[in-house]
Amino acid sequence: MRKYFGTDGIRRIANTELTPNLVYRVAKAGAYVLSKHLDHMPTILIGRDTRISGTLIESAMVAGFLSYGANVKLLGVLPTPAVAYLTRKLNADASVVISASHNTYEFNGVKYFSNKGTKISDALEEEIEELMDSSKLEELTAVNDKIGVASYCFELMDQYVDFFKKNFEEDIQQNITKDFIVGLDTANGATSVVAEKVLKELKIPYKIINNKPDGININENCGSTHLESLKKFVLENQLSLGIAYDGDGDRCLAIDEKGNEIDGDKLLAIIASNLRKKGKLSKDTIVATVMSNLGLNKYVKENNLELKQTKVGDRYVLEEMLKEGYNLGGEQSGHVILLDYNPTGDGILTSLMLIKAILESKQKASTLGDIVKLYPQVLINAKVNSSKKYDYEKDNNIKEAIKNLEKEFAGNGRVLIRPSGTEPLVRVMIEGENQEYITQKAKELADLIEKKLK
Repeated sequence: MRKYFGTDGIRRIANTELTPNLVYRVAKAGAYVLSKHLDHMPTILIGRDTRISGTLIESAMVAGFLSYGANVKLLGVLPTPAVAYLTRKLNADASVVISASHNTYEFNGVKYFSNKGTKISDALEEEIEELMDSSKLEELTAVNDKIGVASYCFELMDQYVDFFKKNFEEDIQQNITKDFIVGLDTANGATSVVAEKVLKELKIPYKIINNKPDGININENCGSTHLESLKKFVLENQLSLGIAYDGDGDRCLAIDEKGNEIDGDKLLAIIASNLRKKGKLSKDTIVATVMSNLGLNKYVKENNLELKQTKVGDRYVLEEMLKEGYNLGGEQSGHVILLDYNPTGDGILTSLMLIKAILESKQKASTLGDIVKLYPQVLINAKVNSSKKYDYEKDNNIKEAIKNLEKEFAGNGRVLIRPSGTEPLVRVMIEGENQEYITQKAKELADLIEKKLK
C-alpha cells in the first residue's frame, strides 16, 4: 500500500501533514525519476489554485526541483486542465498542480502530470515514493551552474484562453442571442479569472458570482459541490443557464433555467447527442463509471449508443478511452473528458460544449436536460471487518438478497456493492423508482452485510 500518493496525487492538511519538507522531498524525487527517462534536465510547469497555502507549497516545490537541477515555469493561479493543456503545447517534460480540488481550504495537494498532459502512472508514483524516504535523496543535489532556474510565466494563461477562442468562437457567434445569459460560479477557485476571460472573448453574455478568492473561501458554500447559491442566482436573475466549477476547475455541473441540476450523467448525454449529430462521437460510445445513473444506461440503449463502464475514478475512464479510441467519457460528479481537445477533465471546456449544444438545438437547457430521466440513488456504508470486505461475493445470504432485489426491479432498478479501497466499509448503492422503498432496502442490505462480515 502506498504511503503518500492516493487516487488523485497527494492530498493532506497543508503545513501540518502536507509539510514544506514533504513537498520538497516529493519534488526532488519527482525531478530525478522524470529525468531518468530524458537526455536532459526536465523543465516542469507549476500551476495552483487560490488556497492560502498555495504559495507556501509552491515555494517548497520549486526549491525541490531547483535543488536537483530541474528548471521551473511558474504559471500562477490556473485550472488543472489549463496546466495539462500547456504542458503539451509547450512541450514541457512534466507539470505539477498544487490543489485539493473540491476540498475545503485547509487542505492542499500535489498532482504530477506527464508530458502528454495526463496524470503520471501508478508505477512512477511508487518510484517517487520509494526515493522520497531513501538516503539516496540527499545525494541528488545540483551544484554550481547545474542548479535549476525558475521563471514566472503568468502570461501563458492567454494561450489557454486562445485555445477556447479558436475552437468555439465561430460556432457560438453563429447561434448566440442577446437574451441568452449564463450565470457563472467559479467557487472562488482556480477558474475565478480565466473563466470570465473566456466568456468575454467569446462574447457570451454572463453574470458571475463567487469570483473573489481570499485564500480561505474556496469551495465555501459555492461551486459544483454546493449548487444552492447558483440555483438561487439563476432563478432571481432569470438566467438561461448556470455553470458551476470546482476549486481546481476540472469539474463542471450546471443549473437549467428552471433551477434543476444538470449532473455529469446528463452532461454526457447532451454532449454525446450533439457530437453524434455531426458524426463526431467516436464509435457512438460514452465511457462512464459503474456509478453512472441507470437513467444514462437507459438513454444509451434507447438511442442505439454504447456505454462502457469502468471502476470509479476519472483515470480509469481515461484509460478505457485511450485504449479503445473513444473521445467522450466522464463521471456523475462533472468530470467530463473530451479527448479531441484535452486529456483531462476540463470544466470550462465542458461548459462550452453544453452552451454550444443548447444554442445549436435552439432549445432551453431544461428541455435538453430532460433527455435523461435520473433514477433516485441511495448510498449506505456498511461497517465491516477490514479483512472480510471482499467476502460479500462468497456469502450465500448476501448473494441471495442481492439476486432477489435485482429480480424484483426487473430492469427498473439496480444494486451495486463496492468495497472501499481505504476504509473498513462496503458501500451499498441502490437505484430505483421509489426513493423511500430503495432507502429501506439499502438499509436492510447494509445491515445484513454488517452482520455477516463483522
